[in-house]
Amino acid sequence: MSVPVGITVPKLLPVTGAFAPAFAAYYLLLNLQVSAVRTNKETYLGSKGDDDKKLLVAERSHGNFVENVPMALLVAAIAEANGGNRRAITGSLAALLLFRIVHVEFGIKVQDSLGWGRPVGYFGTLGFVAGMSGYAAYLVKSYWGF
Repeated sequence: MSVPVGITVPKLLPVTGAFAPAFAAYYLLLNLQVSAVRTNKETYLGSKGDDDKKLLVAERSHGNFVENVPMALLVAAIAEANGGNRRAITGSLAALLLFRIVHVEFGIKVQDSLGWGRPVGYFGTLGFVAGMSGYAAYLVKSYWGF
């Protein structure tokens, strides 16, 4: 049996921390896809013109993830740090991950980038950020005197 040595530090953001590897894995996949397309096309900076749709799709898939996920994870972490319900945050982060994957795989990457996943992912992500930030504000309502 092991005995902890020193000061035991509680896990402050276990739910957000548990989802970090899943979001990081998808981020890495999108990043590697951009690199693969750039290498195949021998285009290491910028693009070679308007006909470079494959590169544009890879770049926007990655870029859109980078533009949206940090804010979403931040509001989830704030809610969790302020005592938010862990089951609600777990379900919400699972939904967010699904929204981001659906947005790319069934939205941006389909013909003409107009798949059903695009509006689902877009509005799902906006709903997550709005809802989770509202929940985070609700958790600290006493700060505002309510």
